[in-house]
Amino acid sequence: MIKAIIFDLDGTLLNTSADICNTLNKSLAKFNLPKVSVKDTINFIGDGAKKLVERALGKNLNSLEEVFNDYLINFAKCENNLTTLYEFEEEFLVKLKSNNIKTAILTNKPQIATQAVYEKHLKRFDFDYVLGIDKTFAHKPHPESTLYLIDKLGVSKSECLFVGDGETDILTAKNAGIKCVSVLWGYRDEKTLKSYGASLFVKNYKELLNIVFGG
Repeated sequence: MIKAIIFDLDGTLLNTSADICNTLNKSLAKFNLPKVSVKDTINFIGDGAKKLVERALGKNLNSLEEVFNDYLINFAKCENNLTTLYEFEEEFLVKLKSNNIKTAILTNKPQIATQAVYEKHLKRFDFDYVLGIDKTFAHKPHPESTLYLIDKLGVSKSECLFVGDGETDILTAKNAGIKCVSVLWGYRDEKTLKSYGASLFVKNYKELLNIVFGG
């Protein structure tokens, strides 16, 4: 029986790609560097903010530190006005709470930006824990933050599900020894996810509901 779910954030709980792209392009433009598209941004997401900026820079890596620092400043100020929830998500999250299933967010997004977007779009669903990147834990796919959450949520590994849209989430769940559900509405396609070992997929939150409640 599933008693707790740990969710990735970008591409899983929230479609943040447009806001991330806009913020990234502000920093690139400041240093007269080529802008990137939303599609490019989606491909760059998954391993934290610094890796995102590094991928966006391409061959211009000599500018990495200054662009990254500017990006962090801009990202902290982002109002997340272009960010949205996914279809059927609200009903799904409400049902989790009404059935006393514990929830946590685990993302490689910086903690300050994670908290800001959570407050605006997800706070009403009352997640038990919201963990972004600070100096406490290593980035996903290192399992230490996942194992910390499992302990704090008070469940066994067999009672906990990891839900994410990327290869990082698959590897995180594997490293922590828990089951992973890969969502297909996010930033990676099924072929890519399968190449990293994914075997359980959902196309929308209604399908995820069936997995959680065995419907």
